[in-house]
Amino acid sequence: MKRNPFLDLEVNPQNHFKVCFYGAVLHLIGSLSRSSDSFEEVFKQFPFLAGYSEEIAGRGADGMSFDDAEEWWRESLNAWECLSNSHLPLRALRVAANLDHQTLMSFLIAGIGEEDSRFCEVFESIQRSSGHRRPSYGLLRSWLDQRLDESEIGIPLQRLINLGLVQVVNPADLRSDWMLQVPVSLWDALRCNLENLPTSWMAYSPPDSLERLEDLILPGGCGLQLVELSQALSAGKAKGVIVRGPRRNGRRTAVKGIAKSLSRGVLEIFGLDKTDDERWKIVGPLATALNALPTVIPELAPGQSVDLPLLTAYDGPLALVLGRQGGVAGPWAEQSIVIHLETPDSVERKAHWVAGTTSSQVGDIGSVAERYRMTRGNIRRAAALASSYADLNQGEGIQMAQVQGAIRILSHEVLDGLAERIDTCGDWSHLSTAPHTFEELRGLERRCRHREQLHSAVSPVLGMQLSPGVRALFSGPSGTGKTLAARLLAASLKFDLYRINLANVVNKYIGETEKNLNLVLSRAEELPVMLLLDEGDALLTHRTDVQTSNDRYANLETDFLLQRLESFDGIIIVTTNAGDRIDNAFLRRMDVVIDFRPPDPAERWNLWTMFLPSTHTVDPGLLSEISSRCAMTGGQIRNAVLHASLLALGNGGIVVSEYLESAVRREYRKSGVVCPLRHTATSPNIRK
Repeated sequence: MKRNPFLDLEVNPQNHFKVCFYGAVLHLIGSLSRSSDSFEEVFKQFPFLAGYSEEIAGRGADGMSFDDAEEWWRESLNAWECLSNSHLPLRALRVAANLDHQTLMSFLIAGIGEEDSRFCEVFESIQRSSGHRRPSYGLLRSWLDQRLDESEIGIPLQRLINLGLVQVVNPADLRSDWMLQVPVSLWDALRCNLENLPTSWMAYSPPDSLERLEDLILPGGCGLQLVELSQALSAGKAKGVIVRGPRRNGRRTAVKGIAKSLSRGVLEIFGLDKTDDERWKIVGPLATALNALPTVIPELAPGQSVDLPLLTAYDGPLALVLGRQGGVAGPWAEQSIVIHLETPDSVERKAHWVAGTTSSQVGDIGSVAERYRMTRGNIRRAAALASSYADLNQGEGIQMAQVQGAIRILSHEVLDGLAERIDTCGDWSHLSTAPHTFEELRGLERRCRHREQLHSAVSPVLGMQLSPGVRALFSGPSGTGKTLAARLLAASLKFDLYRINLANVVNKYIGETEKNLNLVLSRAEELPVMLLLDEGDALLTHRTDVQTSNDRYANLETDFLLQRLESFDGIIIVTTNAGDRIDNAFLRRMDVVIDFRPPDPAERWNLWTMFLPSTHTVDPGLLSEISSRCAMTGGQIRNAVLHASLLALGNGGIVVSEYLESAVRREYRKSGVVCPLRHTATSPNIRK
């Protein structure tokens, strides 16, 4: 018995692929020689093949027939690769796809031109009528072992196509004329070249780049659960894992930790929500070749579900990363374990802030962690940004302003296009309202500050029903300070305020409104921001009796918003000018309902004095009469002061009585109401 010709080679993926490749070359030369007068004719027509033949002969095949040499090469390869238990991509693919030798050779010949373009000249010469530079279905079928029954000869090629190992370039042509190719990404993965992965919808992370489960910052129970899950997957007791939770909350990191414990990499798949998507065919073979855990990350809207197909050429676990909404179906899902990763509490957030900073330290990291409820990934990103700011400023540490600046950048990235940011500044002294309204607002502020601690201050039964979300309704006529109160609340909490633009949310197409609402609410839950839903009665109206299909779909939108607001974990303020139009079910789900009424004379006096510049010379008697007789809202008072100040800019810069009176009368004209002022002072110097 001859000595194994490959013992001088290290058993690694590169050498294994090379030996298999030369086996395919040997198979191809043998097939060519059987269809020619002799192999000398083959080498004369294709001289480069003689070089390959000499290398193969130099390994010990000299003097053998091509059939004997191919059999000897295959047996030597099998014996040599058994010397290593390490991952060999081509061996793993052969085992997972259950490929026999003939089918494996057909697969390698289908892709052989990727390795040496001169083989394309061979195919082109043989297939003169078509001029194909890739092997056709008919050509490979004719080269299959003649010991196969006629009815079985095409089966290996069809299996390769069905498994996704080989693609048909021209499926509209006759089957015998089909050009076959191996997906470039799969061929490169088998060669351990990862440059050509389809990065637009796929990402690969090798095992060495992944964090261990033991190094992840997770709640104690969750970390232990992930370790037990990894053991179940390794033992084959579970087929997969479904990780649910908000975006950027460590879901993908947890999956990568599981893959690390299984000595696998991770192959992340984005946007494949339909089972008939042709791209699914390559997922299984690539995962096998890369020794990776395939991780599907779909973007599901409320009511949607993903039906995962069984992966071909892959025999291992599967991971699915989902948000709180969306379902999953299929036989694989029935044998999977579900893990929920909720937003971390203040203790865990503090650990993430510490781990996320570099050379700098947060000045009061406990206060930062307590104040800002954020997902794990966003904490790490904000900590890195704040550290960079601190390093640039060469300060003693990370200051609160730098933390706020980092969070604002993340908020812009996540919410821009979905909502409009509103500037927040000032404090409660800038709001003049009724005492009971002011007390309700301060109570709302306390509710927002302690929304994570409230459940521990009540009974366990009630605490289980509470969520960190805060929902408030500001109801009252236009101009009574509802939006201003929301801005001051956000400023007091040091949160950014984002107004939901209904024009971007409401859509005439069925299901799109719910999808848009869910998107903006889900994004807002990831960061410490406040949402403002102005004129919320447009969405929160009473449900109606179903008389038309439009009524039915309108009620569905209302039902969805009811459920979504109830599960919302952030802070949202809804304002309305028509509280009587809001469905009672929404009112029951509001944590705080605050009524804003038009200001009384004393409150109007406060508003006038608050808005007027300190240099004004308005007659106190006129100001008293305006406050008592002119029942204007805060918004109207603001507009009147702005107009009076504008008049003053053109006449010395001092707001005088005449300018203010003119501005008040202008506001009444805008409303179409007679001004009740008895004062008739005018100034000929007013420039309209």
